[in-house]
Parts: sequence; structure tokens; C-alpha cells
Amino acid sequence: MVSGPTGAPAGSSARRSRRRRRREANGIEGVVRIDRRTKDLIHRLRPGEIAVIDHEDIDRVSAEGLVERGVAAVVNARASITGRYPNSGPSVLVRSGIPLIDRAGAEALDAVTEGQRVQVRGSEVFRDGEVVAKGVLLDGEELDRQLAVAHGRIGEEIDEFVRNTMDYLSRERELFLGGFGVPETRTRFQDRHALVVVRGYDYKRDLQILRGYVSDVKPVIVAVDGAADALIEEGLKPDIIIGDMDSVSTAALTGGAEVIVHAYPDGRAPGLDRVRGLGVDPHVFASGGTSEDIALLLAYERGADLIVAVGSHANLVEFLDKGRGGMASTFLVRLKVGPKLVDAKGVNRLYRPTVRRRDLLLLVGAALATWIMVASISPPVRLFFKQLWLRVQNFF
Repeated sequence: MVSGPTGAPAGSSARRSRRRRRREANGIEGVVRIDRRTKDLIHRLRPGEIAVIDHEDIDRVSAEGLVERGVAAVVNARASITGRYPNSGPSVLVRSGIPLIDRAGAEALDAVTEGQRVQVRGSEVFRDGEVVAKGVLLDGEELDRQLAVAHGRIGEEIDEFVRNTMDYLSRERELFLGGFGVPETRTRFQDRHALVVVRGYDYKRDLQILRGYVSDVKPVIVAVDGAADALIEEGLKPDIIIGDMDSVSTAALTGGAEVIVHAYPDGRAPGLDRVRGLGVDPHVFASGGTSEDIALLLAYERGADLIVAVGSHANLVEFLDKGRGGMASTFLVRLKVGPKLVDAKGVNRLYRPTVRRRDLLLLVGAALATWIMVASISPPVRLFFKQLWLRVQNFF
């Protein structure tokens, strides 16, 4: 098969172009779902629906969630790429063949009501034949142009990153350097591995990779917010759920895991009332960092031998995807826990369950012993082997 420069079949880009032209001519009709928080909207979306969002610099995780839910089109009130850094979310949507109307304005959120049927044609949104919102259709050519500009400006963002990191360190010095404020837990970490799962980059694939590791090593499983539900879907049970509790189900919270509510540095914890209302008595962990970061700190300060991160942020663009308020804490936390921290993909390379020759011989020996025992106590089996022996004698 002839492939194009990206390794895809040479005709695939042409087919996508033809489908896009047909969509632009005929339009896409579907039910509207609206939310200012994309991660909340994703849970409500159904295949074929049109998402109206208010998301500046769409990150890769959000875009992959929209694609996974089968969204038909995305209308973004804000700039999907501001040029601050080369975020990969818009590329995920456009390369998946999903029309992305960019910069539709705040009025796009109020122009339609959730559940209404609308039609998307080109860069416009119609309801009952009337244009109710209009933006810029972010196609491949425009996307490449904006990403090129963003790549050229990344130095400015790195400067801001350095300033943000120093500011965070001055505010969170006690937690970062001394581990003050890390709660005691019933779950024992000392001398054990800890598996910290975030609903982030490639987390589902990482969990599949680690099934053998989890079965053999039995690490402490720490779920960050909605990752608790992802673990349960994979047949795994979290030992600890940590986060602000805005994206984890009631079933997961009441499933027996130890719960730690992430609070602001001033002690406010928006998720605390919800957890207590479910009859769960949680710990509270106050920090200006992200829930992912305090989960790593918890495992480190409580004495885990090794911390395996699933779906976590690891490179510069992923840090920037978190926004300036979160990337500094993640960077510093990774510096602190670094000697004990490995990425799930690294575990896949280091840990490969194997069958030892001795175990194989024992298995074969046990099977033979079982057959001999069955033959010695079962009259039909004894008769079978006696007849077989007589036929061998007659043959010779």
C-alpha cells in the first residue's frame, strides 16, 4: 500500500478533504450541548451532537475526550490557539475530521439553548435557517499557520514559566521542602510501590500496559479525581481518591477507597460538603498545586519505594497545557520526587512478566501426576489403557 508522508494511506487525506467539502456544502445537523467547562461537557455528550464550549487554548486531553465521545462539530467561543504556546488540542480535532469553529464570541453560548437542534455550515451556526453564531473555521492550513506563530513565541512562555515557578516556591516552601501538611493515611505506603493515575495523556493505554504489573506487584493505587472511575471501568479498585471531587462519581466515592479532598491554601475545599454528604469522612490536603501534584507528594512523603505515574504531565507542552497556575507546581514536585518517579511507559520497558523454565517444568510434572492419579483410581480410564496395551501387543 502506498503511504503518504505521515505513514497514513496516500488516499486518506484526499478522502478526508472530500468528506469535509461535502459537510461544508450540506452542513452538519445535531443537538447542541453547552458548557463553559469542557471536561464537564464531555460527560454529557452523545455521538453526533454539537459541542459549544468556552475553552481558550484547547488542550490535548480535552480534545481527545471530545473525539472519543463522537462529537460531530465543535463551536468554541474563544481562541482555540492563542499563540501562547503550540497546544495540540485543535490538531487532534481537525485531524480527526471534526469541524472546529473558532472565536465565535461569548454570544455563541447564549445564542442557543441546550437540547436545540442546529446546523453547522462552514463557519456559521444556523437555527431554523437563521445564523445565530459565526466564527472562523479552523482548517488544516489555518491551523498550521497559527501553530507556527505559537512555536515562535514559546520563549516568552518559558520566561513566564520561570517567574511563576519562583513565585510558587516562595508560597509553598514548607510543603515542597518539608512535606508539612501532608495528611496521615490508613493506607500504608511504606516500602511499597504507588501507582498514581491521572485521567490524562494516554492513560487508558498505560493502564492496559500495566495490568500484569498491578497483578504481580500490588501497588497502592491512588486515583486523581475522575481517574477513579477510569480505574473501576478497567476492573481495578483505587485505594485512595484525591482531588477537588468535581469529576468523580458518587459510586466511586462510596466504594470503600480512602478519600482526600484537595483544598485551597486558605483552607477552602469546595468538594468537602459533597463528600461528607455521602457519609464519607475524608482527609483534607491544602495546597496551591494541582491534585496530580499533591497525589505524587502524598506517595513520596508517606514512604513509597517507587511511584509509577499514569496519564501524568511530563514534557514542556504538557506543562503549558495545565496553565501558568499549575505548571510550576508540577515542575517542582517532579524535581522533588524524581528519584522515585517513573512513567508508566518506562515500567512497560523495564517490567516484563516472564515464565521461568522451572515453573514450566513444575506445571508439566503436575499435569502428568494428575493423569497418573486419575488412571489409577478410575475404572474406565484403566480399561482404556488396558485395551490400548493389548492392541499394541497384537500389532507386534
